[in-house]
Amino acid sequence: MEIRLLTDAGVERHPAEALRGLIAAGEGLVWVDMPSCDDAGTQVLSDIFGFHPLAVRDCVERNRVPKVRAYADHVFVVLHAPERGAGGHVHYVELDQFIGPRYLVTVHGPANPAVDLAAMLRETGEIAARLDTGRLRPTSPFDLVYAIGSALARRQEAFIEATTGEVWRLEQRVTGGHLGDPEQLLDELFRARHGLLAVRTMGALGREALDRLSVLARTAPPGPPGPPGGHPTPVAPDSVAIRALLAARPLVDDLADQFDRIRALADAQRDYLQGVIEFYRTLTETKMTIAAERFAVIAAVTLPITALSSVLGMNLIVNDRSRYPELLIVLAVMAAMSATVLRWARRRGWW
Repeated sequence: MEIRLLTDAGVERHPAEALRGLIAAGEGLVWVDMPSCDDAGTQVLSDIFGFHPLAVRDCVERNRVPKVRAYADHVFVVLHAPERGAGGHVHYVELDQFIGPRYLVTVHGPANPAVDLAAMLRETGEIAARLDTGRLRPTSPFDLVYAIGSALARRQEAFIEATTGEVWRLEQRVTGGHLGDPEQLLDELFRARHGLLAVRTMGALGREALDRLSVLARTAPPGPPGPPGGHPTPVAPDSVAIRALLAARPLVDDLADQFDRIRALADAQRDYLQGVIEFYRTLTETKMTIAAERFAVIAAVTLPITALSSVLGMNLIVNDRSRYPELLIVLAVMAAMSATVLRWARRRGWW
């Protein structure tokens, strides 16, 4: 894990052994970034910080939707970022955050083994680099939460941008008539829509979670820690966590607006892609309809010929001799019938 102490003098890096003393001193802002919640990490969360067992369990187990839990002295938040996988699959990269009066603990994962560790640490690594170079000077944990959350929103926006490029390429193929393998094209269309739907879901659910933070700033939230395995009990609105949250409410509202914008962008691009899919399906269905009409014309032309030949064939063409005058008359009748059927189909607009 990486431990940073943020003070007016700058940013200091500390080993894990110094964490308990940093928390007890209460000076500056302590940021602990944990790549995973292993046994050692679980012990830090439980023993040093004293977080609620349910929140610690949420760090160990995978969370498929964002969460917000408020306790007497900290707030627990779960958000997700997208990461493109093989075959168009979209991985949910989880980031858990414990927000206290003078500290922030970020825990990554758990995640799919196919997700690279660098992808999981992308946002916190970006913010850490800004801190180390002095380009970011947060004065409260929520300032740091806002920076990390904004980085998550930018990652979601970049995912939409990349998917939109694929949508444009597919739209050009469809409108230009360069369809290629229809099954492959349809697969690419629906995989692109799946990606937009996934990031749209992240943005919408993230917005709901952050809206919950705004509600907690003006109402009594659940907390403080109850018995292990139980549910939190109500706490007073003037708890330490809520006082810090109330002061940071403008940041929370802006962050919620960023996630809502992600939802709107994904919705708009998904609607655009749906129009491309419907256009492609219309083209395909029209071609199938035309082909069916032509097959119907062929059947209509050959049906009377088949019927006539089946009745008269054995009477006109025999093994010992053929009756050519009758054969020519029958062939003429067949040609006339075919011409009549074709003319009728032409008038009907079938070909």
